Amino acid sequence: MDRELALEIVRVTESAALASSQWMGRGLKNEADDAATSAMRSMFDSVNMQGTVVIGEGELDEAPMLYIGEELGSGNGPEVDIAVDPLEGTSIVAKGHPNAMAVIAIADRGALLHAPDMYMEKIVVGPEAAGLIRLDDPIEKTIDIVAKMNDKRVRDVTVIIQERERHAELVERIRAKGARVTLFGDGDVGACIATAMPRTGIDLFVGTGGAPEGVISAAAIKTLGGDMQARLVPMNADEEARCNKMGLEDTSRVLQLHDLVKSDDAIFAATGVSTGELLEGVRFLGSDLVETDSIVMRAKTGTVRYIKATHRLNQKPHLVMPE
Repeated sequence: MDRELALEIVRVTESAALASSQWMGRGLKNEADDAATSAMRSMFDSVNMQGTVVIGEGELDEAPMLYIGEELGSGNGPEVDIAVDPLEGTSIVAKGHPNAMAVIAIADRGALLHAPDMYMEKIVVGPEAAGLIRLDDPIEKTIDIVAKMNDKRVRDVTVIIQERERHAELVERIRAKGARVTLFGDGDVGACIATAMPRTGIDLFVGTGGAPEGVISAAAIKTLGGDMQARLVPMNADEEARCNKMGLEDTSRVLQLHDLVKSDDAIFAATGVSTGELLEGVRFLGSDLVETDSIVMRAKTGTVRYIKATHRLNQKPHLVMPE
């Protein structure tokens, strides 16, 4: 892929973040998601690529745009798979909470796992513990490994996990081991990536969350030199059939990082909507001037760029603004 594509993708996440940020704290999560999706779809047309959505807003009959199989881009340039979450954290934005982002992962055609919209078990660590984690290991053993490799005492290890009833026993075991627990509400892409980013203080991500978010996170983890394992968790026969339809015949198999993102040429981009561990949110500076905070990374080179930009909302007529 052309390296210029990385910066072009940031323009797409910026557009989605700007549109959805208009709905911050208004209690209208569907409107926020629709605004992000529309803005992202519009901006994709200007990107020089031949893209196909493999993870998006749903199937063709479920989503009017950014649906699985939709073709994006100018029709010229590299052929790529695209995984999108126009607004990771729709409820976050509706409630005015932190950690909402607009995110995209792209990779060579056929490189991204076509993960259906269902649950996925995940474990993620940074570069120091890469290659040493196992999804099926007891959490106590994993914490010992992470503590040793990160040169920390167990009591200084921080595990991030989604605050859900299904994780209650796991949280108790982590605390009984003596490690710290950081709970988050919605949006696990940023939480996964935090394990591999310096200065976040997060050492380990564990738990069950969305499968599409897992694949998007994997593109960033690959760039950062971290490690990730996952397993799909179909809840019924219909979800099992969806996995089989997408070529995932053995849903019990532990997926390695290279199963989630097969290519070394993958790009991840995100723009903060509300401030979180990874990025600052959209800031309204007055006089229609706003500032965005984005990150873009490319696995092929290991380059990570932070991009701050200012925008004039009155010069962006494609954005959907609330009344």
